Amino acid sequence: MPETAQLIETDADVAEGAAWLAGQDARLAQALQATGPLPLRRRPDGFAELLSAILSQQVSVASARALQDRLRAAGMTSEAAVRAVTQEDLRALGLSRQKARYAHALAHAGIDYPALRDAGDADVVRILTAVPGIGVWTAEIYAMFSLGRPDVFAAGDLALQEAARVLYDLPERPKERALREMAAAWSPWRSVAARLLFAYYRHARQRDGIT
Repeated sequence: MPETAQLIETDADVAEGAAWLAGQDARLAQALQATGPLPLRRRPDGFAELLSAILSQQVSVASARALQDRLRAAGMTSEAAVRAVTQEDLRALGLSRQKARYAHALAHAGIDYPALRDAGDADVVRILTAVPGIGVWTAEIYAMFSLGRPDVFAAGDLALQEAARVLYDLPERPKERALREMAAAWSPWRSVAARLLFAYYRHARQRDGIT
């Protein structure tokens, strides 16, 4: 577990991390002043949350929600239910061939979700990325928001990269490796730094009139 020895469970946890970050970095303090208090953004953990992440890949929010609604209506939100049907059955509900394969793979992966709550951050990413359709970004987002890990940072996220570019007046958007190196200075509260940059990204878009 991280040096903070705590999970992000409450708004107070987020506020504690944000105050620490603002005290360490003047640019992050500037961002926090612009955004105000940061959201908790905690989500459930387990199969359904990862299935939702797979369904949301490379489609609009509306399309992802429609897919999720169809699966929910068909009772396809548990490992047992998805294992009991074929990939063609899933395609009949509107999933692409690739997403039907990924959903099936997740249902057959045998992940011990309760055990993930106690696993190290690197182990969580390793276990999840072994499943087809789950990349590092999805695994890190799951660790941050479904498991409440305080010191994980999804450096491959384009919104985080763009927020860092604007906030730090960088000549170009930092690539994943460069942003991960930047984020090392924000440990042990990198997950709160991500929340702050997500919020600052939205602020900057509104400020600059970008929709």
